[in-house]
Order: sequence, then structure tokens, then C-alpha cells
Amino acid sequence: MKKVITYGTYDLLHQGHINLLRRAKELGDYLIVGVTSDSFDRERGKLNVRNNVLERVEAVKNTGYADEIVIEDYVGQKIDDIQKYDVDIFAIGSDWVGKFDYLNEYCDVVYLPRTQGISSTMLRSKSQKVYRLGIIGCGRIAKRFVPEASYVSGVDVFSVMSTSIKEAESFMKSFSLKEAHDDFDQFVENIDMVYIASPHLTHYDYIKRSLLKGKHVLCEIPMVLSQEEAQELYALAEQNNLVLLEASKTAHCPAFNHLVTLVKSGVIGDVIDVTASLSKLVEGDIRELDPKQAGGSMTELSPFPLLSVIKILGKDYNHISFFSKMASGVDVFTKGIITYDHAVATITLGLGVKTEGNLVVSGTKGYVYVPAPWWKTDFFELRYEDQNLNKKFFYTFAGEGLRYELQEFMSMIVNNRVSTHRLRRRESSVIAGIIGKYRRGEDVHLI
Repeated sequence: MKKVITYGTYDLLHQGHINLLRRAKELGDYLIVGVTSDSFDRERGKLNVRNNVLERVEAVKNTGYADEIVIEDYVGQKIDDIQKYDVDIFAIGSDWVGKFDYLNEYCDVVYLPRTQGISSTMLRSKSQKVYRLGIIGCGRIAKRFVPEASYVSGVDVFSVMSTSIKEAESFMKSFSLKEAHDDFDQFVENIDMVYIASPHLTHYDYIKRSLLKGKHVLCEIPMVLSQEEAQELYALAEQNNLVLLEASKTAHCPAFNHLVTLVKSGVIGDVIDVTASLSKLVEGDIRELDPKQAGGSMTELSPFPLLSVIKILGKDYNHISFFSKMASGVDVFTKGIITYDHAVATITLGLGVKTEGNLVVSGTKGYVYVPAPWWKTDFFELRYEDQNLNKKFFYTFAGEGLRYELQEFMSMIVNNRVSTHRLRRRESSVIAGIIGKYRRGEDVHLI
């Protein structure tokens, strides 16, 4: 019996897919079809897949061409599958010519002609509404955001607003946007959603004004600086059936999500300790060191380490204490100790003190180690007493990572979801509440 194997995403299954499956089937007696998993698609930068893996498997099954369906979940699986299933022919579309020649060592490789004039990308572009997005702020993060947005379908980065019209116009020209404004009411007139990348202290006002104008909002971290403000804004968004999302790239990156899932499943036993650190050395007359602009380690850096603690240990902590080194009115170093009923967590932050910048999650059976920079995770390792049980996980962290948060933001809008499991509104509010406690000086000790 001659076995044939082929692979694909098979999103929005169309006649082109069906033709390829038919041609692959005609090459032999038994056709195995590999369907990519949702997590593998995200790792490869395919952020616009419309159907989930179960829907795509069912669609392939309904064609009647597949004798067996497997899930493709990792790089290198094709070689494993070819050997495991004793495959004779690997078949793939002709747009991949040469890409899979390395598989000739294991079986015959056949490139099949594609059906012209149809693709999943084309179908998505025809069926998906395009949303106009306006950016508030012209700083470093805004400049990184615009190129990242090109990887997410349905987004037209349309305009920019700044308190300085000259800065806005310069930004508009640099990124070929349509409009530049220094007036908020004019800015929101022709857009559907807002990305806020302005200084921390302006976030609350811009979010509220945008929501009251009926605009969806994606806001950079920290979204706001108190739990009360966060709860008010999330409630306002829900009342108006609008999406409000805190732009935490770590919360949406594939590796971090898998890490949390593994820890929650008990692979390292009961979690006893979470230790997360993040630091960078900065100097000069910059916003991060300006007390009048809410500068300092806690406001600038804590959302990422706090995310890891809250996602793994939960929202219901018992107590938090802070230990800080101050300089010119801001904390250039802060260590926070957070206690739970059966666990403890430590966050270490520095703008004037350098730390390793790793994440360690310790449990009763083993621990997870994520090297710096863990907040843009592309690798982590499960480690045990018996080192033969250790397991390493590798992922793609594409570009600046901002595309992941924007893709989830768009998914929430398109699917009418006001919340996401990756960063729930209550989790975001707790993080804002911890920052608020620090700013109020609650249990803050100077060193």
C-alpha cells in the first residue's frame, strides 16, 4: 500500500484545498492529512486563522479524501510523521517548491499545482470588515506598533494624535497615515478604535473619552494606576459593548500562554514560589525617571512581573510589601514580596539596578526556568530532581510581539467578546491595584 501525507492549515476550507487533497489522494492508496494546531499557527506568525483546529479537522474530514488526520504541533514533526507512518510520498502545494526538498531523504516529495484565483487570505480579506485605528502618542512604542499592525488583517492604521501637531504630522508622514491631529474630537471622528501609547498619567482620560465616543480601546501598560480607575473603565466599556484591552504583549505571546497552561496542569506539582525580575539601566532627562510623569520602576516595569504572579498564583493574595531605593523622587529599584495562603511571590524591578531578568516558578515536583528576557518568552524549561525528565520548549516570538496583543484585540472586536482569558479584566484591575498601593505608600520601605 502506497501512503501519501500532506499538511496544511485548511482555514476557511475552499475549492483550492479540496483540489489539493484530491490530487494528493490520487498519488497513492492511503492519504494522511496533517492539520496545524492553533498554537503552532501562532508560533509561525499566522495570526489571522479564522477557524479553530477542531473546525478545520472536521472540514478536512468532510471532504472524504483523508483516510487519517493528524495534528501538526511542532517544528520537525513532518520527519517524525513520515517515519512513524512509513510514508512513501510527501505532497504539498507548488507555492512551496524547493522548501521541502530536505524530505527527499525520507520519501518522495511531490509539489502539486495550486488552484489559481482562490486562497484563504483572499477569502478572509473579502469577508472581514476593515477597522480604522488611530494612535494617541508618537513615542518609541507607537513607532514600533505601526509596522507590527501590518501582520494583523482587518486593521487600517489611519491616523495619529499628539499634543504637538508638528510631531503628529511628522509621524503621519513617516508611516504614510491618512490624518494627523492635536484635537481629540477631530481625531476620533473617522476611526473605529484607538491605540493609546501616551504617557501613563494621560491613559485614564483618553480611555474614558474614547469609550464615551463609542471607540474600542487598546491601551499600553500600565493601563491605569489604580484599581478604582480600572474597574470604572472596564464597566464603562461593557455598558457600551466595547472592547477595552490592556496591551500586555507577554499575556498574549504563545510561549507564556503554554507555560501557564502547563503549570496549571500540575507538571511541577503545587506551586510554592514565583520569582520574576525585570530591569534596564537608564539615565538622563527621560520620562521613566520623571516623578511628575509617574516615572519609576513600579509604574514602568511591574505590569510584566505582576502578570506572571497573578496568572499563576491568582488574584487573591494576602499581603504585599515593597522595598525601594529612591533617586530624584522615583524608585530606581523595588522588590515586592507577595504572600498567598500556600505560596509566596517576589518581583524585582530596576531602572538603576541591573538584575538577571529571569522567571522561576517553583513547585513540589520541579520548577520552570525562563531565562531573560522572559517577558518576551521564546524558550522555557521544565526541570526536575531527575535531570533525565527535564524538557525544553521552544517558540517563535515574532517581531516586537505587539502583533499578538493587536490580534487578540481584533478577535475580541470581531467576535463580540469583552474579555479574554489571556488577561482577564479582574486580573488587569488587580495589577493596577498593586501599583496604586505602591503609589499611596502602603507598606513601602526605603533601603
